[in-house]
Amino acid sequence: MQRSQLADAVRYDDNGLIPAIIVSTEDNAVLMLGYMNDEAIQQTLETNTVTFWSRSKGRLWMKGESSGNTLELESIHVDCDQDALLVRARANGPTCHTGNRSCFFTEVEG
Repeated sequence: MQRSQLADAVRYDDNGLIPAIIVSTEDNAVLMLGYMNDEAIQQTLETNTVTFWSRSKGRLWMKGESSGNTLELESIHVDCDQDALLVRARANGPTCHTGNRSCFFTEVEG
């Protein structure tokens, strides 16, 4: 699929969003889950910096816009149902707002 076709090819939810799983290009670690709309996808493709739609802020949010811990786009993969994205990116610093490398640092035990 060509980059120019991506935003029109995916299936957004009722709020116009699609989940985007962010994976490290360095070691395939899952870094975070965010949501993208058409505009976030386009901005990500144009700037090669991963941008999301922030549901809490109600606006586009470039990961690292205040911390500098950006995610540099490597590639985007669409799942078989076209309703989820896998974004491979290079993290420039910790991805999680807590300072952890990944947002998935809490293991459920038992």
